[in-house]
Amino acid sequence: MKNGIKFALFAALAVACAFAFAGHPLVDPSVIAGLGMIPMAIGEVSPVSEIKSMIEAQGKTWDAYKEANDARLKAIEAKTSTADIDAKLQKMNDEFVEQQKTMREIEKRVNRPGAGASGDAPTQERIEHRKAFNLFMRKGHADGLVDLQRKAMQSGSDPDGGYLVIPEMDNVIDRIAPTISAMYRLANVVTIGTAKYEKLVKKSGMAMRRVADGATGGETTEPTYAKIGIEVFTAEVEPWVYNETLQDAFIDLEADLADEAGIGFAEGAGAEFITGNGVGKARGITGYSNVANSAYAWGSVGYIVSGKSAAFASVAPADKVVSLQHALKSQYRTGAVFMTNDATLGVMRQIKDGSGSYYLWQPDPSAGFGGRFLGSPVEVDDNFADIAAASYSLAYLNPKRAYTIVNRAGTTLIRDDITAKGTTKFNFRRRFGGGITNFEAVKLLKFATS
Repeated sequence: MKNGIKFALFAALAVACAFAFAGHPLVDPSVIAGLGMIPMAIGEVSPVSEIKSMIEAQGKTWDAYKEANDARLKAIEAKTSTADIDAKLQKMNDEFVEQQKTMREIEKRVNRPGAGASGDAPTQERIEHRKAFNLFMRKGHADGLVDLQRKAMQSGSDPDGGYLVIPEMDNVIDRIAPTISAMYRLANVVTIGTAKYEKLVKKSGMAMRRVADGATGGETTEPTYAKIGIEVFTAEVEPWVYNETLQDAFIDLEADLADEAGIGFAEGAGAEFITGNGVGKARGITGYSNVANSAYAWGSVGYIVSGKSAAFASVAPADKVVSLQHALKSQYRTGAVFMTNDATLGVMRQIKDGSGSYYLWQPDPSAGFGGRFLGSPVEVDDNFADIAAASYSLAYLNPKRAYTIVNRAGTTLIRDDITAKGTTKFNFRRRFGGGITNFEAVKLLKFATS
């Protein structure tokens, strides 16, 4: 119940702050302040004050950034040195990056589940299983653990090796991934109990035609389908712990190991979802056959060129980004986002409209700390390549429609206190994969002339 109230307030306050920041407050500021007090009244220290500070800090940084960049443009026109101004801009861009990192840390704390996060009282079987599992982690004693695991988790299947971790640890591992990987947070995520996920995807529909009175209509062309298959592959993360640490009752071993495993899996998976080649791993959105959008065909990803090698075009740099947006069919634009890394976003922040009066990037807390560019949210994922010759460093996509992440249920743990003296290895293993399931719903910008 508490968690439900906390998240509801968190969402309501974020929306209210967004409108207030834009100069159109939905409610009086004193009411927003009052909302921030409610979580404390129910025994929770809310992240509301931190979010408010982050919004204010981003607004101040952006105002200073615009002023400095305008001065840089004037200096360029006057053909004077811009070195000092460039240094200021870089410093402010670094501040944006730090603000984004801080926001991610807040998200991690808000999303981290407690032992009773499900809202259900643990059964006696789960209590016994948790005690036995903790004893296994600290001492290596596994007597009766398999039977307790089956009763507590109501599972009749054995893992391939080791023991399935308790649900509380699995939940932590699952919840860390969306706070580190933008693709994981936005894509379609499914859980399976087999080695492969298969789906039929419609490539084209049926076309209407007119029929004269009394005439035959002829044959109807059937819709065409493609069969998409995404395999899951094994990945491992192996934290090492000193044996003396295992004997310290004040160390929350369960939480520490779950955090380390969660971060390791999330960072590795996040990279694969962008750049993976699909060989023994997930296949990322830049890991397919990329073709000029004019020659797009199902199974490939269409791209628009920036008009200049290793850079946005020198004249009207945003024009090709507009073309990128419209390369995506209109039915996919609702829910579409730009996705790129911090360095590329830093360049996009400096782009103005054709008159040189307005910046095309704007901060927007309701769209995340990547803000908005040309009206669409910007999602920051540092697994994208920096801008370079022929790089695919910016994507415009509808992640929910374009990409599917597949998880095989369960995380296994193998405990090894033999191979390294004085330390115990905790080998966590998960099986997952990912791939594009709708090639029409993603487009890339290639930093080249052709």
